[in-house]
This record gives sequence, structure tokens and C-alpha cells, in this order.
Amino acid sequence: MLTAMLAAFIGGIILNFMPCVFPVISLKAFGLLRHADNSASTRREGLGFLLGVTVTMMALAGILLAARAGGAAVGWGFQLQSPLVIALLSLVILAAALNLLGVFEVGLSAQRVGALDVGRGAFVRSALTGALAIIVATPCAAPFMASAIGYALVQPPAVALVIFFALAMGFAAPFTLISLFPALARLLPKPGVWMDILKRALAFPMFGAYAWLVWVLAQQAGSGALATLLAASVVLSFAAWLYGMAQHRHLQGKGHKLMYAVTAVLIVAVLAPLPGLIKPGDALPGEAAATEVTQEKWTPQTVAAQRGKGKAIFVNFTASWCITCQVNEKTSLSTQAVKDALAKTGTRYMVADSTKFNPDVDDALNEFGQGGLPLYVVYPADGGPPKVLPQVLTPGIVVNALNQAAGKKA
Repeated sequence: MLTAMLAAFIGGIILNFMPCVFPVISLKAFGLLRHADNSASTRREGLGFLLGVTVTMMALAGILLAARAGGAAVGWGFQLQSPLVIALLSLVILAAALNLLGVFEVGLSAQRVGALDVGRGAFVRSALTGALAIIVATPCAAPFMASAIGYALVQPPAVALVIFFALAMGFAAPFTLISLFPALARLLPKPGVWMDILKRALAFPMFGAYAWLVWVLAQQAGSGALATLLAASVVLSFAAWLYGMAQHRHLQGKGHKLMYAVTAVLIVAVLAPLPGLIKPGDALPGEAAATEVTQEKWTPQTVAAQRGKGKAIFVNFTASWCITCQVNEKTSLSTQAVKDALAKTGTRYMVADSTKFNPDVDDALNEFGQGGLPLYVVYPADGGPPKVLPQVLTPGIVVNALNQAAGKKA
């Protein structure tokens, strides 16, 4: 258990540097920079972030464990298999981007619109940033993390929650330590006019995250859901602009209540229909084989029938919402070296897609002791024990594994 806790803690630290987390982590970094000359405010920022990370992680872990206790075969990132969750998360990310651009403000009273809030509003905003960071971190898997989560999911609930708590502590540790120790906080640059430019620049990574989520939704639910989300995004953007206008009118002592009311109506109009309109469907055409090699749809039965028949089998457990999977696809699996190795060794290439809920994939993750995607498994041609590859691939790792599985020298 202690080993799993340590692995989870280290994995949580590394998770801060994974691509899926960067857009939201940049918000946290901005919060610390904003209060770099005020140690009390910096501590509030750090503690708020820690609280948001911990509460959200434990809530997700509790839901995950309850679902598994009820018989559902789900793992890390399970909520991203729901098109509705993807749609809601994309709208939250879009709103955060508009906030960074100054379209509207969050956590400010009307008398302080545009000013820096160093009180309770900053704490709440930091807690919400921590919560959002954990949610968007689920598409990524850091080294040490998957094995720790895989171990946690087969333990009693109390042990599992302790391991997830260690993961949350590791994830929050860098920013919390900087905020709590003045000597570290003094290393941060001093606030200034440049921060307004930085704030607006940080909106664009958020827009990138929004675009990625829109693409994921298209994979999960098709063009109808995509059109619904884009329409909702336009209405939400207008509501954000209207809310910002109302804030400024309030600050100027002008009429604003009707604008606030219209904003609330628009937000309800955006959110209320989504559960009925965003449902799993057919993916947009032409999204399948990015590797340009012959691939087969994975099933446990297919693997069982083909093992030990003279050909190695490479199984790619993946999902559109898994950023680590997509990075590995572009940097390793789709390279010419890997394509050549697949052809040279005669390896059968199978894809196990978990973009939408797939209980067989989750069962396989449990079988191999992995808490989440990606998972890469190579079955030797002679029917020997399968080999699990690292979650972060290089072409060399894949080529060597294929050669070994086929009984060929590199």
C-alpha cells in the first residue's frame, strides 16, 4: 500500500506537466503571480487550490468506486465517456477563456469589477480552478499513476480512497508549497502591467482545450451533437458578453438588473436541453485509422482465438478523449518505423476503442492492473505471456517489442 501511495503521489506531481492539464494549470500560475507581493493572498490561493483538488478528486474517486461496487466496469477518466459530460466541460472551458479575455469577471462585486480581489473571492476562484484542473486531468495518465490507480481499484474502498488522496496531494503539491513558503514565493516575478497581457494570452490555450473537446464530442456523438454544442457555445458567449456589460453598468450606477436576468435565462436555455440533445451516436466519418496500417477491431474473443498461431498481436487500448493516447499515436504508432516493423513482423494490429463506454476495455484494464488509458499490450507469436508497454511510447520501444514478440532480432 505504501508503495502505491508513493507511486500515486509521484504520479500526481508529474501530472502537472502533462498536456491536458496545461490550460488550467496556467490559470493557477497566473493566480500566484497576481499575489506574488502579498504572502497572505498567496497562501489563500494555494490553500484554495489544494481544497478544490482534494474535494474533487475524492468526489470522483467515490463515484468511481460506487459505480464499480454496483457492477459497472469503469476506470480512470470514466466520466469522459459521456458525451453530456464532454459538452458541459467544453462550455465551462469556453467560459473560462472568455473570462481571461476580459469579457466578464468572476468572483468580483460590482464595485470591484476589473480590480484584483484578494479576499474570499480569490479563495473560491482558486478552489474552482483546482476542481477544474482535476476534471481535465483525467484524459492524461502520468508515469507511476496508472499502476497506482490499477492497484487502488482492486482494494477495499478505504485503501482505494487513501491512494486517490495521495494522488491529489501530489497533484496539488507544487503550487501549494510555493504558496505556503515565502522563500519560494519570492522567486515569482512581481505583478505589473505585463500581467494583463499574460492573462489574455492564457485564454488561447483554453480555446485550444475547447476545440479539442468539441472534436472529442464529434467522435462520440456525431454531427447532430456537434451542431448542438456549437449553437450552445454561441449563446453562452453572448450571455457572457451580456453579463460583462451588466457588470460595467452596475459599476457605473446604471440600470443592470434586466441584463443580469436575461443572462440567467440564456444560461438556463443553453443547459436545460443538453441532456436530451447530447447522446451517444455515430462518429463523424473518416476518423478511424490514423496509423494508415491494416487494423482490426479488438475483442477479447478475437485475441483468444488468434493467440499462439504464429503471429504476434499488438493491441492499442485508446480513446479520442485520451490525450496521452493521441500523442503516442502521432509520435510513435503512426511513424514509418513502426509501420515498417508491423509489416516486417507480420504483427496483427488491433484497436480497442473506449471513446464511448466499452465494458470489455475496462475489464481488460483491470486484468492488466491498469487504472486507465492508454494501455499497449503485445502478445508473442508463440503464445507466451503478453507484455505491457509503457504508457508513454517512443518508436524504438514499439519496434523492439514487436521484434521480440515475433522472435526476430532488431
